[in-house]
Amino acid sequence: MNQEMKNLCKWVINNTEKNGANQCKASIVTTRDVNIRYREEKPEIIKEATTQGLSLEVYVDGKYSAQNTPDLRKKSLGNFIIKAIGNTRYLEEDSYRYLPDAKYYEGRSEIDLQIMDPVYQEFSAEQRHGLVRDIEKACIEKGGNKLISAQAEISDRFTEIYTLSNNGFEGEASGTRFGAEVSVTIQDEGDRKPEGFIYVSSRMLDDFPDPEKIADLVTRDAYQQLGSKKIKTEKLQVIIQNRNTARILSGLLSAMNGQNLQQKSSFLLDKKDQIIGNKQFMLIDNPLIIRGLGSRLFDSDGFPCKQRTMIDEGILREYYINWYYSRKLDCEPTTGGSSNLIIPPGNRSVEEIMKDLGRGILITGIIGGNSNSTTGDFSLGIFGQLFDHGNIIQPVAEMNIADNHLLFWNKLTEIANDPWKFSSWQLPSLVFKDIVVSGA
Repeated sequence: MNQEMKNLCKWVINNTEKNGANQCKASIVTTRDVNIRYREEKPEIIKEATTQGLSLEVYVDGKYSAQNTPDLRKKSLGNFIIKAIGNTRYLEEDSYRYLPDAKYYEGRSEIDLQIMDPVYQEFSAEQRHGLVRDIEKACIEKGGNKLISAQAEISDRFTEIYTLSNNGFEGEASGTRFGAEVSVTIQDEGDRKPEGFIYVSSRMLDDFPDPEKIADLVTRDAYQQLGSKKIKTEKLQVIIQNRNTARILSGLLSAMNGQNLQQKSSFLLDKKDQIIGNKQFMLIDNPLIIRGLGSRLFDSDGFPCKQRTMIDEGILREYYINWYYSRKLDCEPTTGGSSNLIIPPGNRSVEEIMKDLGRGILITGIIGGNSNSTTGDFSLGIFGQLFDHGNIIQPVAEMNIADNHLLFWNKLTEIANDPWKFSSWQLPSLVFKDIVVSGA
């Protein structure tokens, strides 16, 4: 962030105090987003937007509000501050709303996370169009004679933020992110049209997967669904492919959130330091991974980020509790949300594991579903490959798995060696025993 914007942020803090705020916190954020989508080898969408704005948190006599403006002219900001304070005075008091004690800001790491690609400014329009064209072209070539359509969209984002509070916090960060969202549709028997889909992202352009790899994955996803059909309801061994593990895990994480805990809508309430999964189950939150998509030095409260073991050998060790909900729960805060999530990988590949499992399903896609944070019950639509001792028997679709998180994670039997690296949740494929798979 340039010095002019930093000085403006300080001016906002000073004027907010002068106009009657007891405490305040201001952030100036600049973002640039570029999206390009190709379909039928032609550009379908081209978007570019650069935005800059200020967010202001105001604490006045036990009352709190957070307000935003894109107008950074001082005259406009002066009026914005007066209105923000005036509006806050109309709100109900909340005795839990106040900025953290400054001691919680101490101890921030000075590591260079390398989340800002130095070549981002040199990434030209020609290179962007070339990349998305190459992805779509590779999908068309690999799609074969059953291909109906291919679509590729790339995006990149630059973000810069500077935050200041009147009780001692100051922080700034800048970062880049490159992403691709790709899908192909192929013709199956009758009117069935299986679709392959993939989303990949990285901080650095040189970490981005090449078009051939993306096309391989997305077309394989589609072709593996050819001839899919239901099977009878059966209790099976199940492998959840690495790219789909996050869909299952997200239901567990929602119950670790401070808001759900405080509102007693969490099945993990009072489960800290208790067993909630198999001994193999480890979940690590590490915000300090170099080039990590979820990496950061401080969180939304301004707390210094550090690695946390959330689940240790199946035992729940931590919750995600921000400053506000820590006051309501009368406990020490941790952090408000996940960063880079890691389940440490095992030693064997999915193919090696399948040979020893007997009959089971490799889940390669999840459609819809829900998870209840209060009870832990979840249900997900799935498709994938039915196998027996490593041999694929047939593709399956329109199936469903339903379980309860407090039971499900105890059925974990093995972790594969294939963490998905193109996400902030770097999760490997997971193996579960005795899962009821519902079908015909």
